[in-house]
Amino acid sequence: MDLDFTAEDLAFRDEVRAFIDEAFDDEMRALSAQSKNHHLTKDAQVRWLKRLHAKGWMAPDWPVEYGGTGWSTSQKYIFDMEMALAGAPETANMGIRMCAPVVMAFGTPEQKAQHLPKILSTDVWWCQGYSEPGSGSDLASLSLKAERDGDHYVLNGSKIWTTYAQWADWMFCLVRTSNEGIRQQGISFLLLEMNTPGISIVPLPTLDGPPEGDQEINQVFFENVRVPVSNRIGEEGLGWTYAKYLLQFERGNAYASGLTSMLNKVKKIAKIERGDGGGSMLQDRDFRRKLAEAEIKIETLNATELRMFAARTAGEAMGAASSMLKLEGSQAQQLMTELALEAAGIYAQPFVRDTWAEIRGGTNQPRAGEDYSATVAPMYFNYRKTSIYAGSNEIQHNIMAKMVLGL
Repeated sequence: MDLDFTAEDLAFRDEVRAFIDEAFDDEMRALSAQSKNHHLTKDAQVRWLKRLHAKGWMAPDWPVEYGGTGWSTSQKYIFDMEMALAGAPETANMGIRMCAPVVMAFGTPEQKAQHLPKILSTDVWWCQGYSEPGSGSDLASLSLKAERDGDHYVLNGSKIWTTYAQWADWMFCLVRTSNEGIRQQGISFLLLEMNTPGISIVPLPTLDGPPEGDQEINQVFFENVRVPVSNRIGEEGLGWTYAKYLLQFERGNAYASGLTSMLNKVKKIAKIERGDGGGSMLQDRDFRRKLAEAEIKIETLNATELRMFAARTAGEAMGAASSMLKLEGSQAQQLMTELALEAAGIYAQPFVRDTWAEIRGGTNQPRAGEDYSATVAPMYFNYRKTSIYAGSNEIQHNIMAKMVLGL
């Protein structure tokens, strides 16, 4: 595999950098630098995504006929890397990354016409309704009941760990339409509007301690919620098939670009903060060894991703490789937050609830340490989730053992 960039690739890299310099404005940069989880406010996120859409760069992985860019593998790599190094938000929100591929593959022409243009333009924000209390990695045990009543399903139950449900206009949701046969055969895939009567959203507290309204996860309750049967994707009882297809896109993402950005941040912190020997943490031999091992891991993952995404561009399915990327990428993310916490030392200890307050004009209260100090510990605690969401890492081991080793 030739990893050298062509003259066209280098010209494209310059174009991406110029776009980021102009479109990623000062407020977004300030919010990104003080984010506890690498996300922005909804307003800033939507503003950024609409600028990408206006440029035609909103959906690099979509087919061209639906609004994709038609980029080569090297162009996608350059785009992801430059975005990550600049600290810009991801383009891959849940509508773009997860819901849209399912609608493209299994939706009706009417569903495609209704949803895909609005997902592409970020006129509609989506959330995911998969996990339930007691049904996370064992998703086949889900119990949110959807009973048929004429041209509608009536939903009762709840979904949990629902990322930014408070922002969402629509949810893609797995529901139980039958208890007959094996558990997977009784699951269907619905699209539903979040303003439907009977839906309520309750914030869930997390250890990074976000202010109310900025919380990342929620529990969503359904009480006699009526959803048109026409909102079902594909056939009744085949939702498990569509869900597995979606999970390839949730798990099989690029990690190396974001990890490279995290590595650069750790190096910056380690260059500033003092170690036990009086010099910087970057001069500490033990810490420098850990950093080198992490960098080797990231470079290895980077090369693996390039190979796999090149194969996907050629039409090969991700299969079990998506589980491997999720497993290795999530562990590397946690490692980087651990190294950042170690490098920041005592300045990571003071808790700042609203790290965006100063940007919003709400306070002039001085903080301890450098600008990055207030976000290091929250990021560490927030990233404990990465080995659990999208199917726990233990589940990924089981998938690979079954699909690759035949165990």
